[in-house]
Amino acid sequence: MKLYQIAHSRTGDKGNISTISVIAYSKEDYPCLCEQLTEDKVLAWFTKIGATRVKRYEVPSLGALNFVLENTLGGGVTRSLALDKHGKSLSGLMLEMDLN
Repeated sequence: MKLYQIAHSRTGDKGNISTISVIAYSKEDYPCLCEQLTEDKVLAWFTKIGATRVKRYEVPSLGALNFVLENTLGGGVTRSLALDKHGKSLSGLMLEMDLN
């Protein structure tokens, strides 16, 4: 199943760092997010666009995970020529991840 089937996402960006929050539609799916969306898995998913580090923060009261991804914006939004690498587009890429 794809991540978008059980969660939605919000993003932000600052410099060359992107933040991606993944929020479960149902609180019952939050444990699945915690199990499936590890820092290593998210880093592997975003390495192809330059990510070098991922830090995950858990927000159980919201049924959400927040990821801080370094070096994902092609040098930063104002420096990048790749419009599709801005934070908002990365949420769509995240939601395409496969879950077991």
